[in-house]
Amino acid sequence: MPNQSTNNEVNAIILAAGQGTRMNSSVSKVLHEVGNKTLIQHVIDAAMPLASFINVIIGHNSESVKKSTQSNLIKWVLQKNQLGTGHAVMQAIPNIKKDSMCLILYGDVPLIQTQTLLKLLEKANKTGFSLLTVIANDPSGYGRIIRDSSKSIQSIIEHKDANTEELEIDEVNTGIMAITGALLTKYLNQLEPNNSQGELYLTDIVEKAVKDNVNIASFICENATEVMGINDKNNLAKAERAYQLKIADELMKDGLTIKDPSRFDCRGNLIFGNDCIIDVNVVFEGEVQLGKNVLISPNCIIKNSKIGDNANIMPNSIIEDSVIGSHANIGPFARIRPETKIGNHAKIGNFVEVKKSTIGDNSKVSHLSYIGDSQVGKSANIGAGVITCNYDGVNKSQTTIGDGAFIGSNSQLIAPVSIGKNATIGAGSTITQNAPDDKLTLSRHKQSTISKWKRPQKK
Repeated sequence: MPNQSTNNEVNAIILAAGQGTRMNSSVSKVLHEVGNKTLIQHVIDAAMPLASFINVIIGHNSESVKKSTQSNLIKWVLQKNQLGTGHAVMQAIPNIKKDSMCLILYGDVPLIQTQTLLKLLEKANKTGFSLLTVIANDPSGYGRIIRDSSKSIQSIIEHKDANTEELEIDEVNTGIMAITGALLTKYLNQLEPNNSQGELYLTDIVEKAVKDNVNIASFICENATEVMGINDKNNLAKAERAYQLKIADELMKDGLTIKDPSRFDCRGNLIFGNDCIIDVNVVFEGEVQLGKNVLISPNCIIKNSKIGDNANIMPNSIIEDSVIGSHANIGPFARIRPETKIGNHAKIGNFVEVKKSTIGDNSKVSHLSYIGDSQVGKSANIGAGVITCNYDGVNKSQTTIGDGAFIGSNSQLIAPVSIGKNATIGAGSTITQNAPDDKLTLSRHKQSTISKWKRPQKK
């Protein structure tokens, strides 16, 4: 039996050097994303609450991997030649204290949970060595856990090296293990490439430890999705859905109504009040906060935004980096672009785009309009087809619309321009100068009929 660790230091070792050729991508496998977070960042986040240091073994596209995450806990370790998992872990040995506990993880196993790793470490603290295993419905491709008649672990046989009887075993190796630094160093130095690949297998240290009468503990992971590896785009899609279903389950337990968890995506953090309802195919990104009684209709995208109590977001609307007031109605088919603030009881209707603007309380922009770089007061009514012409080809300018103003349909407001309080703009006007309070302003030529005009004929 090994000596127990004399301190609580845990060193995580994350293997992330592979190219991932089956991804058919120029992007490193560990930089593909689940829930808008890279695979390797998921693993780092799971290990960080437990580890004193995190050694990340990098190789292919190493500079991009290093740039993808920032933490003072990370030590980057380069594996110049990929000669197997045992060789990869060897590269971190100079950073490992013999009396520490090593937690070996994989940058392409993104759904592993901190609580599972904690239980694995607790097992290792008793014996010096523990393995995380799982019962697989389809164990094809995975190393099999070989136990003796007393159920003690004897070795791990890789799928490609297993015989017919061994291939029938459904308990498989996840690759994740916890082991003291002393044992890890000892057995890594004994590895030889005695396999069909000519590589140094990390799993071979199990058999060597057994020969030394080390009692290898195991913890069987109950949720197989936690330990699924990402090798191709099919795996990536399955991991994404498993991740989203887990988030949906947690949110529903906290009181969120989700019409169909299989058609729900949260790619960030979602905070919500009581009695919110999320319909199908809604995507949340970044930091999103919902008040009470918020309804998000189908096919909406909400990113880095705050939505007030009793707001109604109608179908096919996009809201990004904006604030929506209480009792506001948005959509359908509305686009709220960054730096926009929509007031309480305001309405942004179908096919309306608002960009970097403030829309006051009780104001309405109901149909087919573009409002950009504008300050709209309270209780204003902006008619169908109104455009704030905020861009002259070089510079952006602001439009100001006062409280109670009425902008007639199909008008163009040429910024910079100010529309006064309770002003009325006649339909079809092009406004290039400030319009005064309480007055009707319009720009139209006198209507006339050309009697000799004839409609063009098709040639």
